[in-house]
Amino acid sequence: MNYNEKKALISFLSIYVGSAIFLISILLYAYYQEEIKTLENTCNMELSHASMGIKTDIMNSYMHNKKFVPKQLEKGEIRYALYDKDKKLIYSYLDGKDFVDFDKKFYESSHFHFFIEEIHDMNIPIKYIVMETCQGILDKNSLKIYILVALLLSAIFVAFIAYLLAKVLLKPVREKVLHLDNFIKDSAHELNTPISVLMTSVSMLKKGKNPEKMMKYILSSSKQISQIYNDIHFSAFDSFHESVEEEFNLDELISDSVDYFNDISITKNIVIESSLSECIILMDRTKTQKLINNLISNSIKYSNYNEKVIVTLKDGIFSVQDFGIGISKKEQSEIFKRYKRGNNIEGGFGIGLDIVNRICDDYNLKLNLISKIKKGSIFSINFRNIIVESTKED
Repeated sequence: MNYNEKKALISFLSIYVGSAIFLISILLYAYYQEEIKTLENTCNMELSHASMGIKTDIMNSYMHNKKFVPKQLEKGEIRYALYDKDKKLIYSYLDGKDFVDFDKKFYESSHFHFFIEEIHDMNIPIKYIVMETCQGILDKNSLKIYILVALLLSAIFVAFIAYLLAKVLLKPVREKVLHLDNFIKDSAHELNTPISVLMTSVSMLKKGKNPEKMMKYILSSSKQISQIYNDIHFSAFDSFHESVEEEFNLDELISDSVDYFNDISITKNIVIESSLSECIILMDRTKTQKLINNLISNSIKYSNYNEKVIVTLKDGIFSVQDFGIGISKKEQSEIFKRYKRGNNIEGGFGIGLDIVNRICDDYNLKLNLISKIKKGSIFSINFRNIIVESTKED
């Protein structure tokens, strides 16, 4: 993963994880507030219920002219204290030493919840019942820990999902960037050979050495550069959608291509043999030229030196046969994909057969490949469905 990919990944993770955690934090905070209210209400009710029990016992004792004897409650977490009308302590089971705020009915300190119940009977010396419990604070602290753990686990889960999503989203981008990098490298490699031959031939021509042969090399190199440029331009500028259908002789067009590539094949001492029968089709001439040129160019590229390429057109079926390196069964299923090449050593952009395949799809032409390793390949295209009727009758 390069610097730009890492930067994009970190930016995506920061935005995605940050926004997700922010949203989860808001939801958890809202949940926390609701739970706190529930805890306080529960605590208030428990203390109120316990204070009412004590108040009832106090009033019953004094109604029967008996002194109230304080005793601990069954619920050990709830404690109480008794105060007179001057707020002086009469009796206390309280654990806390906090100051009691008699102006509030129910309140919370740092460690306890307090509930204050008043007795409005002048004959009873006990005026205030102060209830105390730490259970609400303990529950509140447990809730905080639960919220923090939930937030942490949510953050880990969101980060994991975000990472997987980023990998999935970046995969096609990485593949595209890799193809582009290879394309640039291949461009330099592909153009290097004809340019080097061209410069060497011009230099030799200036010295007056073998002018006829040097002119052939110059012509061959120039046509190779032209062919490379045409393929790049045709593919990059999406010329597939521009079509001008017309009737023309396919055999004549193929013959022109054979003559054209005979000047290119000279650098590998390859002879192109052709056997063409008359065939008139209705199709875009430029796209047809691309089909023919790319198949012949591909055969020359992957042929061995001092071999031959056989071009035939019979009964509407065009085929190009070479005796070169061949294509394995595995590669045959992928060879028509863009930027896929049969052999990295031979160079090429991997767009020629992609152009052929896409044009065949546009015109519903059947494209066939027969190949064996180290034996060669035969590419064929069936033009029968676009042959002009008059040709068929002949």
